Amino acid sequence: MMLKKLVVTVLVLSLVACAAPQTKRETGTYVGAGVGAATGALVGSAISKDHHGVWWGAAAGALLGGVAGNMIGAYMDQLEADMRAATAGSGAAIARVQQAETDILTATIKSDVFFATGSAVIKPGAYAELDRIAGVLNKYPQTMVRVEGHTDDVGTEDANMRLSLARADAVKNLFVQRGVNPTRIQTLGFGESQPTSSNRAQNRRVVITLIPIQQG
Repeated sequence: MMLKKLVVTVLVLSLVACAAPQTKRETGTYVGAGVGAATGALVGSAISKDHHGVWWGAAAGALLGGVAGNMIGAYMDQLEADMRAATAGSGAAIARVQQAETDILTATIKSDVFFATGSAVIKPGAYAELDRIAGVLNKYPQTMVRVEGHTDDVGTEDANMRLSLARADAVKNLFVQRGVNPTRIQTLGFGESQPTSSNRAQNRRVVITLIPIQQG
């Protein structure tokens, strides 16, 4: 019931975010707010036991079982430790969100670590880092993986949206090449719509989110 209320609230916020803007910059802001809210709804539904979304259902159905409810905390503790070790060289920001019915882990990495300016081609020097992360994903198969691309506001909004999704897809493709089940992975591109800082370098980032699949 709590999750259903959360999803309703997020949908309301999405509608508010879609109110008619006055300028192109406001358009980007409002669209970003709507997309962000929609993503929140996706996460909320993804962690709900009764979710029937295509992506979640297909992925969960392709996996065996899940993590017992009373073991999720320990499972995610170990995953967090391994992810911190895997991303230590990139200066990734690791965050943990623990809620009543789930436990979500995010790793935020500057896009500059993986990509050259304006490119969605993974740098040769980034392969070792991504290989280590893929190793963590393979070690913890009872998780869903969301890969988000974010850019700064240099260039057009459309170009930045395409670039952010292309980067997320490039990361996913590498993970799949390293043996990660593709049905576990969802990619999203947000372009410049969700800045977190006035520093453009901070806004150029890839966010990898892991959501445990609960048994039952």
